[in-house]
Amino acid sequence: MTTIQRTAPFPGAVALTRLGVYGWEAADGVCGGSPHMHTASTEAYLVLAGTGRVETITASGYESHELAPNDLLWFSPGTIHRIVNDGGLDILAIMQNGGLPEAGDAVLTFDADIVADPERYARTAALDGGRGPSSDALAHAARTRRDAALLGYQRLKEAALAGDFDAVEQFQRDAVRLVQFRVPGWQELWKGRIAPEAARTENWLADLAEGRFSHFKDAAVSRTAPAGAERIFGMCGMLQKWDSGGPA
Repeated sequence: MTTIQRTAPFPGAVALTRLGVYGWEAADGVCGGSPHMHTASTEAYLVLAGTGRVETITASGYESHELAPNDLLWFSPGTIHRIVNDGGLDILAIMQNGGLPEAGDAVLTFDADIVADPERYARTAALDGGRGPSSDALAHAARTRRDAALLGYQRLKEAALAGDFDAVEQFQRDAVRLVQFRVPGWQELWKGRIAPEAARTENWLADLAEGRFSHFKDAAVSRTAPAGAERIFGMCGMLQKWDSGGPA
């Protein structure tokens, strides 16, 4: 009989989120989510259904990447990105360093004066009001936040298209200031949860090289259920999360 563990973490210290990208039309006539940037984690999008694109801004400039079913696109820390929904876009987001993104690794592209002010940033980024994961008040707050992020993003996009990266670098600098106080907590999380994953594999390889396989005795199948019955509002769409090690 196979033993099913219900408290095991995801392998490789990743996090999984199913994302139904917002279909709300923005001021530029395009539907989609809130532009943002991750400061310490790589993110991947696996397209499950629908079509769209991801707009990115890096030191190399602005680019637009088309998305269709079975496409897999990933981007490393420092990549400003906006996901656009051209119709029914549903993706599986795979995050490196499961736990860090949930602890504030992402910074939204609000106007420069907001990103430079931690208190204003926190107020603008908060989803206040409403009861339940899909209330009208929460929908309004999520849409308002998305639109605020787009205002700053459009200025960054225009600057990148013009070959002026001063604004992009300033956003990145301000983003680092915003998250800097969180980094000691991230370091502890990394030491306790993420680094051991690599160390464990290193030990397995050392054992296998010597013909040992004691880790096989811990072989098991794990099951993790969605964190909640309903999808919730996120930065870019309606989210369905899986707890890493939560009860099935």
